Amino acid sequence: MTERFSNLVVPLPHKGTDMRIQDTSGSMSARSCAVSLLNTRLGDVDSTIFPATPGTRTSTTATRTTTTLTTSVAPVPSADWSASAGLSFASLVDAYFDCRRTKRNSVSALAFEERLEYNLRKLYDRLVDGSYAPGRSICFVVTRPKPREVWAADFTDRIVHHLLHNQIAPTFYARFISDSCACIPGRGTLYGGKRLESKVRSITQNWSRPAFYLKCDLANFFVSINKNILATLLAKRITDPWWWRLTETVLFHDPRQNYEYRGNPHKINLVPSHKQLAQHPAHLGLPIGNLSSQFFANVYMDVLDQFIKHEIRCKHYIRYVDDFVLLHESPQFLNDAKGRIEILLAEKLEARLNPTKTILQPIDRGIDFVGYVIKPWRRQVRRRSVRTAIHRIETVPADKSLETINSYLGLMRHTNGYRDRAKVSAAARKRGHSIAWDATKAYRKPATPHNPA
Repeated sequence: MTERFSNLVVPLPHKGTDMRIQDTSGSMSARSCAVSLLNTRLGDVDSTIFPATPGTRTSTTATRTTTTLTTSVAPVPSADWSASAGLSFASLVDAYFDCRRTKRNSVSALAFEERLEYNLRKLYDRLVDGSYAPGRSICFVVTRPKPREVWAADFTDRIVHHLLHNQIAPTFYARFISDSCACIPGRGTLYGGKRLESKVRSITQNWSRPAFYLKCDLANFFVSINKNILATLLAKRITDPWWWRLTETVLFHDPRQNYEYRGNPHKINLVPSHKQLAQHPAHLGLPIGNLSSQFFANVYMDVLDQFIKHEIRCKHYIRYVDDFVLLHESPQFLNDAKGRIEILLAEKLEARLNPTKTILQPIDRGIDFVGYVIKPWRRQVRRRSVRTAIHRIETVPADKSLETINSYLGLMRHTNGYRDRAKVSAAARKRGHSIAWDATKAYRKPATPHNPA
């Protein structure tokens, strides 16, 4: 794990600090340039932490006519302040920066950053003394690609999720197989699509031999995860008592006890009842939308990964969350493997396969996986994705059309389907955008008197 050094407060230069001390002793003519002159504003409050006396805060308060020196003792957070059980303030700062990445302009992130040092110190104290408890969650419904609930934890809780993940994830990642490619750094959908294609080329000898694939999906995956089984799997590798208590706090937190629903209240009826978290017992289900849930799901499914690799001994296998594919020359082998997988899921994980999404057929018909379709000599996106892209480009507001176009072109640039990019490019030109010669990126047309931006 990469070690990072963060400093939330940039100290004043030593020369400026010395000049400030001279100011308070009676000389006002040599005021430090690090702060404003007294005659330019009504008040001036600065604080400096002297290295010789850690934890002592010295503030210089100035008015128009007088300058006073007050000294008070208070604990001050620093990047090298360590607590027991491996927790440090520096690790909490790292977790904060991880959490706010790509989310810094959100309302919750801005509210937390408004009093950043105070909020981080308060959270650190709650973690150390054991008084931390998850706060209110936000629930909303998304309809694409299909209706489902999303539970977003409070920003403070998301920092704790990153803190926990940064501490315990490397131990589990070292054990995960290379064919597990969900929510792991460097193993996204593109990794999954390319890796599956390489496995297909290997087993078919570059499309010269016939082979078969078995594609499976777990039924109601996130809402059916048994937390008690998951806790047993986590406890095998989390040996520190303090981190284990934090893991239990995050794992067994039930967001249904304290949450706020946002959005159209009628959308919740679009989600089938068996996919709603509220319709399951408290010991079942992980909230979709949290980093902790994604990581816990990988730990849960590692049981299946190890079984397929070491018990069934299937060489060509790959999984993304609860979707997984097995490749073999014999359809009988894959059919037998399916029966053994169903027994394992029932006995070890209390899960089951979705019969409507279980497919066993020849590879050359195409494998639909992680948004890509692997066919002989080419990798392309789904037909449905192309239709959705064109529809969204035609209907999205003008100020968001460019980012929408580039998101779809970015997905399609990793495929061999030039015709798909051509269709998306044609829709983009209708919205007034320019397209690169290879149809991989869109540009906003410059404003002209005849073509205002």
